[in-house]
Amino acid sequence: MQTLRQIRVPALVALALLAYVAAVPAQLNTKANIAATKHNLSASGPGTTKATAEDQICVFCHTPHAANATAPAPLWNRKLGGGTNDANTYAATYSPYQSNSLNAAEAVADLNGIKTLPPPGGTSKLCLSCHDGTLALGTVGVLDGKENPSAVAGLTGTMPEGLGKTTGFTRNLGVDLRNDHPISFTFDTTLASADGELRQPPYSAGGRTVVGPRSSDAKPMLPLDHEGKVQCTSCHDPHLEASRFLRLNRLQKVAPAGGDFIADNDQICLGCHNKLGTSWSNSAHANPLVADETYTPEAAATNRRDFLVNGSPAKVWEAACLNCHDTHSVQGSRRLLREGVSGSGTGADSSFYKAGSTASDPATSSEIAETCYQCHQGDATKVITGAVPDIKTQFTTKTRRMPITTDTQGYKKGTTPTYSSTERHNIGNADFIENPEQLGAGNHDNRHAECTDCHNPHRVIRNSLFNGEPGDANSTRRTHVAGGTAGLLGADGNIASGVLRGTWGVEPTYGAVTTWPQAPSYTVKYGDPGASKGTDRIQPYLTREYQLCLKCHSDYGGTAGGLMPWLGYTGGTSAGTMGLNRYTNVAAEFAVSATDPPSAAGKDQGETGNDSTFTPEATNHRSWHPVLMPTGRTSTERTGGSTTFTNIRAPFNTKANIGYQTMHCSDCHGGDATGLNEPTVQGPHGSNNNFLLKGIWSNAVKPGGIDSSNSNNYLCGRCHNPANTAGGFRNGDASHSFSSKQNSSCTSCHIAIPHGWKNKAFLVNLACVQREGGAGYSDSCTNVSGSSRVTIEPYYYRAILRIKTWQRSNAWTMGSCGSGSDSEDWMSSTCENGGS
Repeated sequence: MQTLRQIRVPALVALALLAYVAAVPAQLNTKANIAATKHNLSASGPGTTKATAEDQICVFCHTPHAANATAPAPLWNRKLGGGTNDANTYAATYSPYQSNSLNAAEAVADLNGIKTLPPPGGTSKLCLSCHDGTLALGTVGVLDGKENPSAVAGLTGTMPEGLGKTTGFTRNLGVDLRNDHPISFTFDTTLASADGELRQPPYSAGGRTVVGPRSSDAKPMLPLDHEGKVQCTSCHDPHLEASRFLRLNRLQKVAPAGGDFIADNDQICLGCHNKLGTSWSNSAHANPLVADETYTPEAAATNRRDFLVNGSPAKVWEAACLNCHDTHSVQGSRRLLREGVSGSGTGADSSFYKAGSTASDPATSSEIAETCYQCHQGDATKVITGAVPDIKTQFTTKTRRMPITTDTQGYKKGTTPTYSSTERHNIGNADFIENPEQLGAGNHDNRHAECTDCHNPHRVIRNSLFNGEPGDANSTRRTHVAGGTAGLLGADGNIASGVLRGTWGVEPTYGAVTTWPQAPSYTVKYGDPGASKGTDRIQPYLTREYQLCLKCHSDYGGTAGGLMPWLGYTGGTSAGTMGLNRYTNVAAEFAVSATDPPSAAGKDQGETGNDSTFTPEATNHRSWHPVLMPTGRTSTERTGGSTTFTNIRAPFNTKANIGYQTMHCSDCHGGDATGLNEPTVQGPHGSNNNFLLKGIWSNAVKPGGIDSSNSNNYLCGRCHNPANTAGGFRNGDASHSFSSKQNSSCTSCHIAIPHGWKNKAFLVNLACVQREGGAGYSDSCTNVSGSSRVTIEPYYYRAILRIKTWQRSNAWTMGSCGSGSDSEDWMSSTCENGGS
């Protein structure tokens, strides 16, 4: 017969449990049933790793008597890694998480700015007593009342390797924790404020505390320990019958709202990581209208990653953070990047994941691009089904490409070129900012290119404009509006695209443009625009594509010893191409007028009046492609009043827009294409043309080779059509179509690097070569003697042009150019063929 005590106690417990469950939203993982989990290592356990005879379930972690008194949790029945190897510890030396962007108070920075957390402590050491793979699973302190027994039968080995620590498909984490989510650090308001993209603890939503310290009267969904530190148990409860023992959802359930955390719907990561709210939820990686691609059914892509929703492969928006990150990532990766390592794949799933590395320095094996390539590659091997840009092909098969692989970074020119073979990219905060020295200023060994140098994957949207609607289907998926919109006369043609939203760059500021080149000062542009629609340059965030490019292609992050880096790294344009040996300071070359559109003084300098008043200095003026600003030179000014200007192609040939239009760096630099076609993938990732150009630019480019279809794939012919003569020349005299000039190189008369120049129309002038072509500067112009073709790096390459008289537009004649008594056909005379 049962006693009253035997009846009432279970009933009271049941009532208490019912009350607790009623107070907890039903969607939470609150079903504690350790017997049904893989943490049940007894003979009755459901896993393949278990004891052969032992039937006790709790003994593998807990004991009611003679527990480990040094453990941070009561009744612990195992030793802890501590390195002292006394009765309660075993030798284990950990390599904790490290990052340049750590803001945790406990992190300590080295001389290179790399911050490292202290070794794990608190309750995390309990988990690691099995999961570091050092101590046998069956090594308990007490069994059946006896201390220090032999290992439990069947569990004499350590945590199984699974597919191995280097695959990401194992829970034998090892002692190298640099590829595992940071633990044992204080999560408080100071940390959240410093990071800028974390919830402020204690954080509550939906009537419950989501994250905060746990105590006798506080049970947050994601509990910090009593010291307010993140531990393994902040995300995992070892007793739960749930995927990966997670306290909350592993995958996103419905479209993220971007506001308060909703435990029913949101992925567990968003409980702590806010990611600027709607900046993440509107991004191309989280918005269901865009991230609608589905994971493939292959094991490595879906099953092993646990990317299943009701038995079917998840969509990209459902995997959310886990598309790119894994809290226990491939060994050798950095920043928890999923399979972000170098090397080849392993085994039957080699197409779908990369094997990691046991390298002591993850920077030598880490490959950020490999994380992006999982999806952004060819259909045969990508992990998802659906249309996404194939970026990997651009970087891996094109003749010219950025130094995106670790083994091409830190290029150092010499008799035998060398590389640092170290991943140099190391962001300092949530805006992905690096200081100029990390970009290469003062030390070219740090030069690098990574996907996240140009893109912030937490903020990118699929839209032609960064301030456009994030769900725009935009079937062409162009990265910008070439030429700008008609309503704004094309002045918005250089607004940054959606894929550049939220990245960072620099805006150059010039003084009075009286000398050239002129190194400007710079203002750093960073942060996400949020709901702002402002596109002007004074915004604190990046609004222009050139702002991104110039952080590396200028003296801001490029010069060391006053010099820009050498050309010639593996996969880059060879030194000596077009007479160029080093990169140039592009920001200094543009040196645009300080007003927008430029003032008359900045754009014209004598472009009004009559022929009798023109002098060389008065009629000459600076020139630049309208990347930073419009030129201000309208169709009327270019043609001398003509109603048409036909030697510019669409979309830059709208008469009303000429002079006001702007363009992108990527109108010229990007994937190679045929004729006038646009490349399939936008952006300067890789090209079969030198200098990552869309078309060919060399001394072989000639006006006569640029026909209506630009069939020779020349760069100039993508926008210019010199077969049409209306514009710049008088009645066709001296036009590009005139006699021998059709077969003369463009660089015979125009500079080799057409960003910006001190003369109108990018014209060279050998009659004044010291002032215009060389490094030296002289107020006196000395005529060039000897060979007519001149190569003066980097702007004059096989040049022959001498200008006798500077003319206003539409007034040039053959007699304006030449030397001495040259005839009108001087270009086809001995000058062109190498005479004096």
